[in-house]
Amino acid sequence: MTTHHPSSTSSAAPAPQGPAPDPAAGRAVHAADRAHVFHSWSAQGQIDPLAVAGAEGSYFWDYEGNRYLDFASGLVFTNIGYQHPKVVAAVQEQAAQLCTFAPAFAIEARSEAARLIAERTPGDLDKIFFTNGGADAVEHALRMARVHTGRPKVLSTYRSYHGGTQQAINVTGDPRRWASDTGTAGTVHFDGPHLYRSPFWSRTEEQECARALEHLERTIQMEGPATVAAVILETVPGTAGIMMPPAGYLAGVRELCDRYGIVFILDEVMAGFGRTGTWFAADLYDVVPDLMTFAKGVNSGYVPLGGVAISQKIAETFDQRPYPGGLTYSGHPLACGAAVATLRTMAEEGIVEHAAHIGETVLGPGLRELAERHPSVGEVRGVGVFWALDLVRDRTTREPLVPYNASGKDNAPMAEFAAAAKRAGLWPFVNMNRTHVVPPCTITEAEAKEGLAALDEALSAADAHTAEAGGEGTGA
Repeated sequence: MTTHHPSSTSSAAPAPQGPAPDPAAGRAVHAADRAHVFHSWSAQGQIDPLAVAGAEGSYFWDYEGNRYLDFASGLVFTNIGYQHPKVVAAVQEQAAQLCTFAPAFAIEARSEAARLIAERTPGDLDKIFFTNGGADAVEHALRMARVHTGRPKVLSTYRSYHGGTQQAINVTGDPRRWASDTGTAGTVHFDGPHLYRSPFWSRTEEQECARALEHLERTIQMEGPATVAAVILETVPGTAGIMMPPAGYLAGVRELCDRYGIVFILDEVMAGFGRTGTWFAADLYDVVPDLMTFAKGVNSGYVPLGGVAISQKIAETFDQRPYPGGLTYSGHPLACGAAVATLRTMAEEGIVEHAAHIGETVLGPGLRELAERHPSVGEVRGVGVFWALDLVRDRTTREPLVPYNASGKDNAPMAEFAAAAKRAGLWPFVNMNRTHVVPPCTITEAEAKEGLAALDEALSAADAHTAEAGGEGTGA
C-alpha cells in the first residue's frame, strides 16, 4: 500500500487504502482470537471481535476490505493517529539503541520524556513517576496521597472512570465498579456537576457549580476531613459522558482541598495531550492539582505508558523517605522513546492547535447542526476533539434512549445506531445512551465532515426510537 500520513493541517488528504482483501487470513485471525484470547469487560461467548488487518491516520480496515473512520481513536488514545511515521521510526531507533533497561538507572529516553512532559504540565508538577498505563497511574497517585497525608479515604464522583485495577476500580463511579466493590477500599463517592442531568435541581450553570461544591464540602465534613487523603476528578469526565465542568467548579474544589489539607488529584488519562485542544484539560480552567495522572495520548498508545506528575510539596515527602511503590517496566525505553517522538511531533506539527481548530470550526458546529435535525440528540457537549451526543427518547423529559447500564434487548436502540454507523464506514465510541465523537487530534477537516455525514445517517436509527417517531419509553 502507499504510505500516507496526513499532517495536522491538511484539509483534503486522500484516505489510506489497505492491501487487497484476504478473507481467509481474517478468518484465521478471528478463529485464533476466539480460541485463546480472553477479552476485557465482556461475556466471552457473546462477542464477535472484528479482525483488523491494518490502520493508518484516522482509518483502520478489516480483511474483507471494509474501511472505517475511527471516531473512537482506539479507546481514545491514538491522538496522533495510527502509524505516524515519526513515532514508528522513533520506536525502531530506540529498539536498536536500547530496547529495555531497569527503572533505577538514568537513561536518555526516560529522562527526555520526563522533561518534555514536565514542560507542559501546569504549575509545579515537575517530577514524573512513570507507570505502564492509566489505571496504575491512578493507583500510585492514590498511594502517594495517602502516604503524604497519613489519611485513608479518597473521594471521587459517581460519573467517572479511573481504571480497572483494585484501587482504581473502587474510585471509579460507573457500573464497572460494582462487581469488584466490597465497600472496604476507603473510597467515598459524591455527585459532580452535570447540568443536563443535574442531581441538584439546578437551572443554571452557576447554580450547578455552587450546589455541587456545597455537596462536596458537606460530604467532606460528614466523612471527617481528617480522614480524607484525596479528592480525585477527571478534569473533563470522559467515558462517563464528556461533561465539561462549569466555570469555577475546579477552582472551588482546589480551594476546598486547600482548606481541609486534602490532596487534589486530576485524572487526565483520557483528556490530556491535545484531546481538549490544549495540552491538558486543566489548562482550560487555569487550575493546578497536587498530582495529575496521564497515559493514552502521551504517546498515542504506540507502546503502553502512563504516569503521575507530582507537585513539589508531594515530592518533598519522599526526599528522605522511600516511596513505597514501583514497577519493573517503569519508564520503559521503548515507551519513553515513543513519548519523546509524540510530544515533539505534536509541537512541530501544531497538532494541539489543530485539535482546537477542528473542534471550533467543524465538529462543534457540525454536531450542533445534527442536533437541530435529529430528535434523538438531547445535548451536544465537548471541546477540541472530545465530544458526546446524549441520545434521548424524548427531548422534553430527557429520558435516555436506553436505560442506565442497559444490556440485551434493552440496549437495542444503541446497538442499532452503532450498527448503522459501521455500515456507513464509521467506527463509533458508544457508552450507555451516548455516542462520543473522539477522533484523532490529527483528523483533517475533510475526514471530520465525512464522519459527521456518517453520523447523520446513523442517527436515523436512533430517531426511530424517539417519542416523536412513536417509540416506546423505557423509564429514566
